[in-house]
Amino acid sequence: SSTMLLSEAEVQSACGAWDKIHVDAEDNGTAVLVRMFTEHPDTKSYFTHFKGMDSAEEMKQSDQVRGHGKKVFSAINNMVQHLVNSEAFLGIVTPLGKKHATQLKTDPKNFRIICDIILQLMEEKFGRDSKASFEKVTNEICTHLNNIYKEEGW
Repeated sequence: SSTMLLSEAEVQSACGAWDKIHVDAEDNGTAVLVRMFTEHPDTKSYFTHFKGMDSAEEMKQSDQVRGHGKKVFSAINNMVQHLVNSEAFLGIVTPLGKKHATQLKTDPKNFRIICDIILQLMEEKFGRDSKASFEKVTNEICTHLNNIYKEEGW
């Protein structure tokens, strides 16, 4: 079937929560990455540009970090827009997962880390309800990405 695992009401509230954080996609995307690189320094090893950056301030100013933060938010935004149709959703998640598994060889646990940081940021900025309504979405994203990794032999 081409329906998602989220009910219509869940999709509505998830979209509402996401819209609030996506309004400032570049700043919030950057904040998420800076927090990830600071709290999980090993994640920097995948980004040749960011390797030498140690201070959060330096990362915040970096065009590469800002650019990638925006990219991450734009990819998630694309997924959020297609939550009601699992075929469309998978059409976005699958190539992204394949690229990270085969070309970039990113550890799949990093997706969970990014999602958890997004949820933290949502809670800090907009409260617990926002976080709760978006949690199912991050679980969907991470589950599908992990499945793609398994298919690619991880």
